[in-house]
Amino acid sequence: MIVRQKPNALKIFFTLRGSIIPKIYYQILLITFLSSLITAIQHWYPSYFSSYGTAPFILLGVTLSLFLGFRNNASYQRWWEARGLWGQLVFDARSLTRQVISFIDDDTETGRDTQRQMIHLTIAFTHALRHRLRETSPWEDVERFVEPKHHASMRQTQNLPDYLMRLMGKKLGDSRRQGQYSELMVQNMDERLTSMTIVLAACERIHNTPLPFAYMLLVHRTTYLYCFMLPFGLVSSLGWATPLICAVIAYTFFGLDVLSEELEEPFGLAANQLPLSALSRTIEINLLEALGEDELPPAIIPENGYLQ
Repeated sequence: MIVRQKPNALKIFFTLRGSIIPKIYYQILLITFLSSLITAIQHWYPSYFSSYGTAPFILLGVTLSLFLGFRNNASYQRWWEARGLWGQLVFDARSLTRQVISFIDDDTETGRDTQRQMIHLTIAFTHALRHRLRETSPWEDVERFVEPKHHASMRQTQNLPDYLMRLMGKKLGDSRRQGQYSELMVQNMDERLTSMTIVLAACERIHNTPLPFAYMLLVHRTTYLYCFMLPFGLVSSLGWATPLICAVIAYTFFGLDVLSEELEEPFGLAANQLPLSALSRTIEINLLEALGEDELPPAIIPENGYLQ
């Protein structure tokens, strides 16, 4: 995710980090070349192209703007919902840790072991969820927080975060049977586990349910057709300014199209997607600090204005 401050009026035209220009410059160059070719033909052979009015292009441009606006709103809603879910996960992880430390007696070895296991499993769940959403290998981050006796079965599971949640529920039940806390405290901590399960299910829903392909295809086709036809409608009135105007319009429409695709899947590693690694590391640091650990991992800081 881009975390830099807003660039000034001069730098705003030359900023590429986080911009969608690297992804659409081929389309912009293509439209500019086509517009220049049509302008040159119109200049040397004025009667070669018929003179078209701008009204059809205005109507089509307004329609395309509505389509792109709707799609960008839908994509941003997915992005913002995903950010809210990870904010809820931060809240649940900290709250569960506070409850575990506050209500489980740490005067005994059993109590300290229960605290450590519950907090470590919470950290493991956070890392496992991030890797599941990004479809990356989780074992390096997860196995160090899970007891070795669970490693074999953990590697065979189809849904690692859900498996870890079951381990946490089992540990909570074992602790209740040992009388480490009251029924009311069990209920409160189980509510936190339920909330974390809801976060998992909601993130999977966003990840596994993209916007309808037919709608995306319609927007793609309409954008290309509009930008290809636009020079024919502007060349008779704008002349040599046609390539510049068409390039700016192509940048706007193609840029909105690509940006909506990037926001539609908020869990990836693109510049404008969510910083799940930084959020996971924040949870890990907070929970280990609450557990009394001295050796904490370093916080993930932005590099060149980019937070991973």
